[in-house]
Amino acid sequence: PRLLSQFFFADERVTRVVAEINGLGAELDPQQYLVLLNQLHLSQAHLLAVLERIMEECIPTQRHSRDYLVKFPEELLVDNLGNHMLFAAECLLAGTFLEVEESDGAQLRPQARNLLCSLELVRTVLREQSLSQPNSYPEPVRAVLIQFDRLFAEFELSYVSSLVAVKSPDEIYRQQEIIVLFCETVERALHLGYLTQEMIDGYEPLLMFTIPRLAIISGLLIYPEGPLSLERSPEEMSRIFSPFYNLLKKIRDLLRVLSAEELCLLERSLCTAE
Repeated sequence: PRLLSQFFFADERVTRVVAEINGLGAELDPQQYLVLLNQLHLSQAHLLAVLERIMEECIPTQRHSRDYLVKFPEELLVDNLGNHMLFAAECLLAGTFLEVEESDGAQLRPQARNLLCSLELVRTVLREQSLSQPNSYPEPVRAVLIQFDRLFAEFELSYVSSLVAVKSPDEIYRQQEIIVLFCETVERALHLGYLTQEMIDGYEPLLMFTIPRLAIISGLLIYPEGPLSLERSPEEMSRIFSPFYNLLKKIRDLLRVLSAEELCLLERSLCTAE
């Protein structure tokens, strides 16, 4: 159950697969080469997972901030992102630019080199520690883990930023505004009896349609200064709603002519219509 012992065997697995790859020419047995590459990918992912648990146990309050992850597109936030970053660093160091422009790759190479050197140092230090005192993390061990964690975070942010346009602080704030709007919409719908707490607790599928519909009405009439404010230009709105700017204006104009009773009837119908 000791994490350092788990790390030792995970590291042994990576070392063994690398040795097999180095001893096999890709041109001699390409199929076996691909099999070993897949094994290397899996063994490195396991190694990083154990290392992550060690850092959470050893340096939980000294981890480098990962707040930048909120800037990443959601499709990049996958479980194997860390392993992908390691593979990207290895490719960059080898002079292979699979996903980035050559000019960006040249700028990223020093970071990739520092990251991989730091990982090799971590592997060496943790192996030695696992063989001597597998129940403790002395200061030298903590120091190399802190350095690796920082270098990994810095490379991850730099590499992803070279691939995609990360969200700006303004876009993140606009998304937070939408979250607040949806929360206030749900609270208002519960108060007016459009929804029940049982529907929310039971993850009623209809809510996937009901809440956004009610949120549009709330954003246009009840909270007109929020994220659906049409006093802003389309460029100032969240990218979720900006393509529908003109349609939202038409909806607002139609809503404004409804009486309170008609608005209530409309909202109730939106809670049941498919």
